[in-house]
Amino acid sequence: MSKEILQPVEQKQVIFYEDEITAVLVKTDRGQDIYVPIRPICEMMEIDWSSQLRRIKRDPVLAKHLAGVVVMTTPDPETGGGGPQTTNCLPLDYLNGWLFGINANRVKPEIKDRLIRYQEECYRVLAEAFREGRLTADPAFSDLLNSDSPAAQAYKMASAIMQMARQQLLLESELETTKTQVQDNTQRLEVIEASLGAPGRQITPEQATQISQAVKAIAMILSKRSGRNEYGGVYGELYRKFGVPSYRELPASKYDEAMHWLREWWQSLTDKTVPF
Repeated sequence: MSKEILQPVEQKQVIFYEDEITAVLVKTDRGQDIYVPIRPICEMMEIDWSSQLRRIKRDPVLAKHLAGVVVMTTPDPETGGGGPQTTNCLPLDYLNGWLFGINANRVKPEIKDRLIRYQEECYRVLAEAFREGRLTADPAFSDLLNSDSPAAQAYKMASAIMQMARQQLLLESELETTKTQVQDNTQRLEVIEASLGAPGRQITPEQATQISQAVKAIAMILSKRSGRNEYGGVYGELYRKFGVPSYRELPASKYDEAMHWLREWWQSLTDKTVPF
């Protein structure tokens, strides 16, 4: 690993199927490069990290580009820790050079399909997510609204109408005295939001990150107990519970309920203070 410890400009998570891959934007002599921590990918694919690190160091090309990068890590619910950690990373351009060096026919049968999926799709997903220097698969929504396109203008108008309707409903709700009347107002608000087709009805990117971190904390505990990767299972339970195909599509009105459900799950596994 390079003696120079690289400091990230920005760090984000990219969802690859049910796995969350960390990547960091780093300033280098060439400008800016995307670096990907290798150990978490090994753990998600359930392959031995130490042997992969030795293989990388034996490869004259990969060893040249292996670097230590400061990455913000999630605190372990059982052991604590977390925060900034220096970890071994490869530039995105060399990720496939490492992945294709793993022989899918020599891993355990239950790992083979997962490994092939990483080999075939991981680089493409990350490359698309970082296209044009972005560290997210989607452009910043606020940047899109700054344009003068008809779609942006229509969204602003719809948002203004929805806000007026929301304020009116809230004023009316203050005069209501029964639970039935309050519930009726909530239903009317949802009808207005649905008729306007406002994307804001879904959770915000910040809320999506909170849910992702909560799922990760629970999955870490379950994985330590079972010896398997439990991330997909936790996401699956979340999707079934709230009837969504992705946690990013969770309705904003369900965010507090989802977080409460995840906290209760976490507390049922450990008696420690909820970290999220």
